[in-house]
Amino acid sequence: MKPLICAPMGDPAGVGPEILAASLADPAVADMATVLVVGNTEIMRRAADIMKVNLDFNEVDANLNGWHEGAANIISLDNVDMTSFAYGKVQAQCGKAAFEYIKTSIELTMAGKTAAVATTPINKESLKAGGVPYIGHTEIFGDLTGTKDPLTMFQVHNLRVFFLTRHLSLIDACRAVKKERVLDYISRCTSALKLLGLKNPSMVVAGLNPHCGEHGLFGNEEDAEVVPAIEEARRQGLNVFGPNPADSVFHFALKGAWDAVLSLYHDQGHIATKMVDFERTISLTLGMPILRTSVDHGTAFDIASTGKVSPVSMVEAIRLAAEYAPNFKRA
Repeated sequence: MKPLICAPMGDPAGVGPEILAASLADPAVADMATVLVVGNTEIMRRAADIMKVNLDFNEVDANLNGWHEGAANIISLDNVDMTSFAYGKVQAQCGKAAFEYIKTSIELTMAGKTAAVATTPINKESLKAGGVPYIGHTEIFGDLTGTKDPLTMFQVHNLRVFFLTRHLSLIDACRAVKKERVLDYISRCTSALKLLGLKNPSMVVAGLNPHCGEHGLFGNEEDAEVVPAIEEARRQGLNVFGPNPADSVFHFALKGAWDAVLSLYHDQGHIATKMVDFERTISLTLGMPILRTSVDHGTAFDIASTGKVSPVSMVEAIRLAAEYAPNFKRA
């Protein structure tokens, strides 16, 4: 049995429906997973036309009644006014609709009806315009699954990268590098890797400063905060190493030296993964009762409805969801 992956359509005005339509038509996706779309049938039909793919959309209900094998099965929510809808623009109705697709996908997966969620892009401005009280996917998933601080992990090929901090200014991210936080993340990231099916996973912590500070010559965060956290984690039996200089640690992790890297700030890990393969860099939200994978690009309003978008990232997000879902154990 192939895993049943739930895919919310994303912002109707962006490229989400297009990458999803192209992915549904990809034979490689059909070989690895069964996909349930949560979205709007009319928007998805338009997306299929834009991407020049032939899809037979079949509407099912929340209990998956009416399922047709071989069709593009969709739970269609009547939440887009097509008379006022426009591609490539921030619209309140699209932000609200995108949230409703995600909420339904989370509910289905929490109930065990689908194995994982693979998300398409949403737009922060549209969410705000629609009165949605969340800034993005991670916050939505965290709240609706009852997860206080979800973990973000990027994967590209066999390189896995966790993030100690996400959307903080660089100076605030540096201030957040404290022993207690680093230790907490080492522990929780290790647990998340085990939930994905890795046995006794190994992790390395990236350095914050050039050459890991050279024992105080270029900063003392490593000696004062990071090293003590690693030493304590090792005393607790965790398979963790470092800190290793950030200018080389990602290269060696890609080559298989460790199962994952803990990046200490947003761009440190983002740059490393996206330089390996931009389109195949996939974001996973972990530490929750359910598994979520996602493309790591935005709504691309500038090319929405043109058919120019590549579906590679969406195909990869579905692939990783299908790969990890059979081994994923609820947190």
